[in-house]
Amino acid sequence: MEQETRKKLALVTGASRGLGAALAEALAEQGWHVIALARTLGGLEDLDDRIKRKGGRATLAAMDITQDDAIRHLCRDIYDRWGHLDLWVHTAIHAPPMSPADHVAVKDWDKCVAINIRATGFMIPMIAPLLHAAPERATALFIDDPVAGNKFMGAYGASKSSQMALARAWAAESVKTGPRVLIEPAAPMPTATRARFYPGEDRNKLTACATEAARLTALI
Repeated sequence: MEQETRKKLALVTGASRGLGAALAEALAEQGWHVIALARTLGGLEDLDDRIKRKGGRATLAAMDITQDDAIRHLCRDIYDRWGHLDLWVHTAIHAPPMSPADHVAVKDWDKCVAINIRATGFMIPMIAPLLHAAPERATALFIDDPVAGNKFMGAYGASKSSQMALARAWAAESVKTGPRVLIEPAAPMPTATRARFYPGEDRNKLTACATEAARLTALI
């Protein structure tokens, strides 16, 4: 246990697939202990298998980030077991079907607000104390999306932009006090989110999630 508490700890939210899974794998391969959070247990178990095959370690947290009590318990468990976090990577996102702004279904809008805005706003004050408790200056990484405001992406774009506004405010507020808050745009990748917005696109021309994960982890 003493050795485990000194291992660098990364919480990856949205870790079951896409860029989140690739980042979790890359961090584990670099020696981080990854706490992988996502709703889909099967996806997390597949991730855990891949991490173990490369000699890494992960703790799986199958939960919905919109459930406040689940996030509270997770943060308390992290504190009780390790006492801190060195890194939080937030990739969890909801992308509803494409729709004109005047045809957005209320259920899709509500889900965007719940996952992309409210959950992020709830998690920041929950996770920040764990980052402040790190032995060295900790980092929070958010993934920006420069195409979020494109046509037929109104619900996604509005909620993603709000999420980034929260992250940018935190980044500006934390320059002197920490944690370091990084906001990075990601290259177009063959993810399920992008496939929803660009059906029929030639995915062979996109950047592999593992390649983008390598670039982002180098910044950390």
